[in-house]
Amino acid sequence: MNDRAPSPIEEPGVPPRVGRVRDASVNLAHGSGGRAMRDLIEDVFVPAFDNPTLAALEDQAVFGLADLAAHGDRLAFTTDSYVVDPLFFPGGDIGTLAVSGTVNDLAVCGATPLYLSCAVVIEEGLAVDLLRRVAASMQRIAREAGVAIVTGDTKVVERGCADKLFINTAGIGVVRSGVAIAARNARAGDVVIVNGYLGDHGAAILVARQQLALEADIESDCGPLNGLIAAMLDACPRIHCLRDATRGGVATVLNEFAQSSNVTIRLREAALPLREQVQGACEILGLDPLYLANEGKLVAVVPADAAERVLAVMRAHPAGREAAAIGTVEPGDAGGLVVMQTVFGGERIVDMLVGEQLPRIC
Repeated sequence: MNDRAPSPIEEPGVPPRVGRVRDASVNLAHGSGGRAMRDLIEDVFVPAFDNPTLAALEDQAVFGLADLAAHGDRLAFTTDSYVVDPLFFPGGDIGTLAVSGTVNDLAVCGATPLYLSCAVVIEEGLAVDLLRRVAASMQRIAREAGVAIVTGDTKVVERGCADKLFINTAGIGVVRSGVAIAARNARAGDVVIVNGYLGDHGAAILVARQQLALEADIESDCGPLNGLIAAMLDACPRIHCLRDATRGGVATVLNEFAQSSNVTIRLREAALPLREQVQGACEILGLDPLYLANEGKLVAVVPADAAERVLAVMRAHPAGREAAAIGTVEPGDAGGLVVMQTVFGGERIVDMLVGEQLPRIC
């Protein structure tokens, strides 16, 4: 979060003081690289994220290689940016998205997520209290996932040059030994599994934008999946494919698997776990729930002989209670294909999403 070295008049080793920021909203001085920016960092972010590595306020975080190697034999590194509209929605906010999304991107390759960075681009005029709420959400999810936010950056842009707040999080994790998860690994006979209801996040954003009045509440499924994935890998280290189904939804993930592995994936429409409210909203608006974004859902392709074992451990975990097998993998050609067996007994092609159903969702 720090873009400069401490000034000579600042005593090194003095812990940051909460309450330095007296302004109700962020102004351009908070991105100037001077005292106002340091005050914002020490008042808002350092106490929220609360770890010794970040508190040093260096321009980088340093880790011992031996500590990393204790978790596995390969390093995983990812980054993502979050521009959701609105910033707060039922079940989460941009902060929960930023941490959960990066944790999940690490976990789906079999990595144990360990450290995150946080870079924020703040529009002039954003309320400081709102920024505190976002930082608190980030730390809550980081604690739940067992990761530390250890470094970052702060920028402020003029009013009208951004949409309130953008966040980038990058993450480092270590892949456990013996795990080889990749989109190209699907094999004929494998079973396709999801960990619960699909499309909740996309529908929650729809409701938060007041584009559709629904009597029943729909909340985002935003949350970290690394605990669930660790349990799945304990049950079956041979998981072939694994990915979180964010933008583009389950349909896009499955098309990526099918194309990379050159197989056909056959889904059963009757097996798809969908909330009645989500399905109803999609029918009214002409949306397909398979393309709605999720922020706490994964798609796994596992060997058939391990499917029931994996499902059992998923259903025993809070993030996988509604886990379901939704399809199978068959020999394929023509570069890979996803086919849906409909409830009426017919079939249809499930293609990759072209364009977007909903803008600015994660």
